[in-house]
Amino acid sequence: MPLQLVTPPVGEPVSLTEAKLHLRVDVTDDDALITALITAARQYAETLTQRQFVTATWKLVLDSFPGPSLMGVPAGTPFSLPGHAILLNKSPVQAVSSINYLDMSGTQQTMPSTDYVVDTSCEPARITPVFGKIWPISLPQIGAVTVTFTAGYGAPDNNTPPNWSPAPVPEGIKAWMKVRIGSMYQHREEVAILQKGKLELLPFVDFMLDPFKVVTF
Repeated sequence: MPLQLVTPPVGEPVSLTEAKLHLRVDVTDDDALITALITAARQYAETLTQRQFVTATWKLVLDSFPGPSLMGVPAGTPFSLPGHAILLNKSPVQAVSSINYLDMSGTQQTMPSTDYVVDTSCEPARITPVFGKIWPISLPQIGAVTVTFTAGYGAPDNNTPPNWSPAPVPEGIKAWMKVRIGSMYQHREEVAILQKGKLELLPFVDFMLDPFKVVTF
């Protein structure tokens, strides 16, 4: 399911000040490089975890509403992923802004927010019609349905130097980013050539992201 970034995040989970403190860099010569490495580490971590760290707006594009349009939850089932649910694979979802679709005449319509329910308590978040409603009939054409939503832990209060204020992202994610930023800063090519000894990987590093990975059923 294609996701389109509508409004990018206004800052990064790890500020330039935090990254330089971790790298033990005091000068400003490499500020542009370190800033780029922060973004690269964040994008990689978001890909691994299927999360959005700093608040951003996304658009999910579908060819049609999912089916079958079966209402309700099977008796005795405490949790389900019903076949007619739309899953938003960017977590955590803050809110759904709109659900738009092309009707059979090719006219764009906005589904009333009272006709669907959004469950942001689970990851990925689920959207289904409310009880007694079904998804509208959309034009049988690719890209006929779009869901616009906001995801992320929050935005920085102030991301302007020198008063850096990082976004409220879990410390485990930020710790992983700092390690990756350090590796990319120290080794700026694809391979590392050592004068002596051997390169030892730290296998625990990527495990630091395991608690934050979104499991897609």
